[in-house]
Amino acid sequence: MYRVSEFAEKAGITVRTLHHYDRLGLLKPSGRTEAGYRLYGERDFARLQQIVTLKFIGMPLRQIKDLLDQDELDLKSALQLQRRLLLEKRQQIEAAIKTIEETESSLKSGAAPDLAALKKIIEVMERQNSMEWTKKYYSEEAQAKIAERAGTWTPELQAKVEQDWKTLFADVEAAMAANLDPASPKAKALAQRWTELLRGFTGGDPAVQQGLNKLYADKSNWPENFTQPFKDELWQYIKKVMAAHKISCA
Repeated sequence: MYRVSEFAEKAGITVRTLHHYDRLGLLKPSGRTEAGYRLYGERDFARLQQIVTLKFIGMPLRQIKDLLDQDELDLKSALQLQRRLLLEKRQQIEAAIKTIEETESSLKSGAAPDLAALKKIIEVMERQNSMEWTKKYYSEEAQAKIAERAGTWTPELQAKVEQDWKTLFADVEAAMAANLDPASPKAKALAQRWTELLRGFTGGDPAVQQGLNKLYADKSNWPENFTQPFKDELWQYIKKVMAAHKISCA
């Protein structure tokens, strides 16, 4: 057992930080001396490691406390979770670095900053930030699978998928304007394209699809800066087509 100053020195953090974590209930000392001084042990080292790692990832301290206070989260599970989150963060950072490097290359000739290139950097950063809130809808299993798939998700693939969706939305709107029968073969082809693009994200995994369903069922709690990528009327039409042809998104 170590007093707070000894523990802080061995752990490489400040006494002030330990006092702060204690006040938050994030890292309570394992015991106290007869005089009331804090005492820390090996268990506290393990919890501190988890706190520091999750804080590095960007998780708020209050959320870290809620996560670590779960009785069923043992050290092995906690380390697996940290590894997954760090891999996901690495993928996000690598995507941002690649975009910035491309912009740097375009400036080597001494030309004026390319506004389109700067816009791309902003879009990459905002895309990462804006989707953090969606994680609450996915189980740990689903989040792990999404993170794994993200490792193969390049900016070029992202651009292609966005264009494919944009084209599909336009085609569905045209079908609706022409009063295309949902039971027709042409409508069926639209629904099949829709499900294929969805599987590009879910990988056909039921856990990921379940999380996606939860997300879209909770529109009233979406952040104000997030807008649905398609109109409700399009989804209602596609659902009719899927029902007519017995097509499932799962």
